[in-house]
Amino acid sequence: MATKAGFIGLGIMGLPMAANLVKNGVELAAFTRSGVPAELTQAGATASDSPAAVAEKADVIFLMVPDTPDVERVLFGENGVANSLRAGQIVVDMSSISPIATREFAAKVRERGADYLDAPVSGGEVGAKAASLTIMVGGAQATFDKVKPLFEMMGKNISLIGEVGAGQVCKVANQVIVAATIEAVGEALLLASKAGVDAEKVRTALMGGFASSRILEVHGERMTKRTFNPGFRIELHQKDLNLALATAQSLGVSLPNTATCQALFNACTAHGGKAWDHSGMVRALEILANHEIGQDVK
Repeated sequence: MATKAGFIGLGIMGLPMAANLVKNGVELAAFTRSGVPAELTQAGATASDSPAAVAEKADVIFLMVPDTPDVERVLFGENGVANSLRAGQIVVDMSSISPIATREFAAKVRERGADYLDAPVSGGEVGAKAASLTIMVGGAQATFDKVKPLFEMMGKNISLIGEVGAGQVCKVANQVIVAATIEAVGEALLLASKAGVDAEKVRTALMGGFASSRILEVHGERMTKRTFNPGFRIELHQKDLNLALATAQSLGVSLPNTATCQALFNACTAHGGKAWDHSGMVRALEILANHEIGQDVK
């Protein structure tokens, strides 16, 4: 198992993921545009001044950045990872980006003699901190086998889905389900509240039945307690649904409920909510109903 790793992108998800690698004895070089946090260097990581510098020190280079252009810049931009790649290294992109672009990036990386995995995650900040993320991987079996011990330091449910790009397709599918479930939970709790019933008691009762879900448990509670600090920001889920809708359009597939969820996220953003947790989608439904969950019914 490679013990020299690099980590690029230390945001809400990336920082605890990197910290879990360090905690498990991995020699880690790190970079993020805003500067490597002191808590990570104090734990044992080495701060680098560019993605290229990270690649010079690492056998496996993890990326966890917001969007497709960010991955492209980190890999192939000025002082990018590609400038320092050598044969035998592995680039692992754990961001959620375009499946089509992922295949293009992988081809360019392989031209330099390195290997590539796409490995987007699900589980949010809670899962990142607890090292319980679901990790959906695309790439060759042999490359996956080399990196799996490192994945196991960050996640629990780790699956090789198929060739490069398959992980990103799986993540897009995940985000479609998550968005639609948040919307359904929001509708249900809003209906209960508008009818004069305690939405939190309804949520608790439903947790024991067929409607139970992790989203009803966690995000339903966010809705009733009005705790919309991220978590997972609406603007990031919007990005993922854009990927889903663009991929669907290219394949001639209709995703009507996904389009509705995106419209509701757009409404939240119009009301200043792009940085709300994605459970805040319910606020768009509340505006339509002129009623807030938990509001006294006159």
